[in-house]
Amino acid sequence: MASSAAVRTVTAVVTKTITAATTATGKTKVPPQGGILEGANPSTYDPKNPIIIFIIQAGIIIIFCRLLHYPLSKLRQPRVIAEVIGGILLGPSVMGHIPGFTATIFPTAAMPNLTLVANLGLMLFLFLVGLEVDLRYLVSNWRIALSVGLASMALPFGLGCAIAWGLYNQFKDEPGTVSISFGVYMLFIGVAMAITAFPVLCRILTELKLLMTPVGIIVLSAGVGNDVVGWILLALCVALVNAGTGLTALYVLLTCVAYVLFLVYIVRPAFMWVLRRTRSLQDGPSQSIVALTLLIALASSFFTGVIGVHPIFGAFMAGLICPHEGGFAIKVTEKVEDLVSTLFLPLYFAQSGLGTNLGLLDSGIVWGYVIGVIAVAFTGKFFGATLAARVNGLVWRECFTIGSLMSCKGLVELIVLNIGLQAKILSTRTFTIFVVMALVTTFATTPLTSTLYPPWYQKKLDAWKRGEIDWDTGKPLGDQDDSALDSISYEKLESQKIHRLLVYLRLDNMPTLLAFVSLLGGNPQKAAARTHPLLDPASTLSKDSEESTDPKMNIGKPQRPIEAHGVRLLELTERSSSVMKVSEVDAYTAHDPIVNTFRTFGRLHNLAVSGEVTVVPESSFADVLTTRATDSGSDFILLPWSETGSLSEQGIIDNDSVTHKLATSSYASFVHSALENATCTTGIFINKNFGGTSSTAKERTRLRRTYSGLSIRSGVRDNANNQPVAPIADRSHHIFLPFFGGPDDRAALRLVLQLAENPDVTATLLGQDALPYRCGHQRR
Repeated sequence: MASSAAVRTVTAVVTKTITAATTATGKTKVPPQGGILEGANPSTYDPKNPIIIFIIQAGIIIIFCRLLHYPLSKLRQPRVIAEVIGGILLGPSVMGHIPGFTATIFPTAAMPNLTLVANLGLMLFLFLVGLEVDLRYLVSNWRIALSVGLASMALPFGLGCAIAWGLYNQFKDEPGTVSISFGVYMLFIGVAMAITAFPVLCRILTELKLLMTPVGIIVLSAGVGNDVVGWILLALCVALVNAGTGLTALYVLLTCVAYVLFLVYIVRPAFMWVLRRTRSLQDGPSQSIVALTLLIALASSFFTGVIGVHPIFGAFMAGLICPHEGGFAIKVTEKVEDLVSTLFLPLYFAQSGLGTNLGLLDSGIVWGYVIGVIAVAFTGKFFGATLAARVNGLVWRECFTIGSLMSCKGLVELIVLNIGLQAKILSTRTFTIFVVMALVTTFATTPLTSTLYPPWYQKKLDAWKRGEIDWDTGKPLGDQDDSALDSISYEKLESQKIHRLLVYLRLDNMPTLLAFVSLLGGNPQKAAARTHPLLDPASTLSKDSEESTDPKMNIGKPQRPIEAHGVRLLELTERSSSVMKVSEVDAYTAHDPIVNTFRTFGRLHNLAVSGEVTVVPESSFADVLTTRATDSGSDFILLPWSETGSLSEQGIIDNDSVTHKLATSSYASFVHSALENATCTTGIFINKNFGGTSSTAKERTRLRRTYSGLSIRSGVRDNANNQPVAPIADRSHHIFLPFFGGPDDRAALRLVLQLAENPDVTATLLGQDALPYRCGHQRR
């Protein structure tokens, strides 16, 4: 009995041990690695592998926002509108009503990962905003910028404080909020009403071609100051919310002030020393310098985050201290912006839309506050900026335009609202009210500005300010009859030579374009032989200079040189760096190698030259050229046909693109638009091996085996492209012109006759009587 009992005891112990081991083994079973091949659901959130659900969320958000942006871009709306509307449609307002959609695609457990990536993108975006803000605008226009900026902040801030009383008492007890004093709440609402979206504003000004106008300069200068002051006030508001007592808030504020001084007077000089030491300002930032710049932004964000202020303020300040010299800020932006704008920002603003629930706007009192918030936000900004601009001497329509532009909220407003939602200052209902306000004010900015300040009004206002026209009638000042003026202008246009020439400068056409333009310089004025000052003691450099200007020393009658103005067009894209180039256009004009090559070449060939760089959307290229020609009084516009067949200069020139360059519709549409809008004679220059440049396909040199003790490459050194080409011995050109009459043929005839004044140019004219007439330098 005892032995059987012992056996039963041992058996029970062994059985329990095996069962426990089996259970433990079942608990630690490795999850299936085959994924969907083993029946796993990829949309199921796994805390240990959150990347799958994140990819699904990011893919849906990016595709959805891109699809929405296409129709909205036709209305000239910024992308942030599509991103927020996309988030609203994906959120509880629309698609959240589909059973299981939110729980599957945007489960609550997976939202922290999406929030983390979105906030990282927000921090980098605020760093880019700091890079984009150029305080030189504020310094150079500080008087009017200060008045417009203060007025456009003070009035909406005061009205926002007034409406904050009703919002506070109506919605302070809603779930998702913390108990805060009315003063802090009022400060936040005032900031939300007073802020202006500087990045979106800069984009709108550029698209409407207002950036270099008085209106654009004033708005941009005021927007810079508005942006900086708004972020400071918001940082103060967040510090007050996060601080337990008023004394702690004061310490936070003083720490922020000390940190700003530390950045400006210690970090920035040290950073500039490194940049100069590594020649990053001249040669552009290397990968190490970009890493150092991002580390400064991350460290700055970390510091402001740990002292109780949102990390984005540190990133913004890090961007502000980066220099703009040598285009450094633009080059850093180019290296960071694509990932931020295409991936991170859509996630952040779509997340704003996911937190917006239009279903909460379910009562008359709520809709009353929606209308009230929109009215306060718009009228406060509009009338404040309008009155300040009027005090500075602008006409009423310019003032109204400035007011409508300053009322733009955009993505900066949404960032402010998200901070308020995260800090639990705003409930979901009040957050939704303010999101609707931001969408309405941003959406209305572009059409309202286009209506108040159309291009025809801008031209009329510019002519009136120059004293050229009467404002009431719009007619030119003077006593001459209009018909007589038109007749004289027409006859002058028909008979005169080309004195002012506008040239569209393209990188792919520069060799042949310069060769053609040089023919218009004619025969340069010849001067008498000079003697070196050291060989003639009786002469000095100053005397020699005076003698060179003596008419007796010159051979030939002095002629008025042709004024050639070159225009280099850079495409304005959706990138922030592209918009930043607009503000740096003066530096680009001064140092652009294409424009400077044109200047130097023209002066060497008896031309009076000038040039400029303009950054505009590709759709506005033709309009910009024709407008510049009209403003400068040009007699002739020279448009080279693209060697690649496209408007972009980034394409690679190869034999196929050169062969089919005339078959492309994009460049043909550009030329057609230029011909339709031009107010002077326009010529299209199509290169057919002009000046000796070959555009024909060459047979590729075959690689063949050779024996050499020097280099393997010696077997391919006989490539024709590597052989030196002798100087051009015969510089002559012959022009054949069939003449059938009409304005186009007469314009072509005038051009040919002017070209034939060059000693290297001869021409054959074939008239309607089929008898050729030859002309050249000796016989015309």
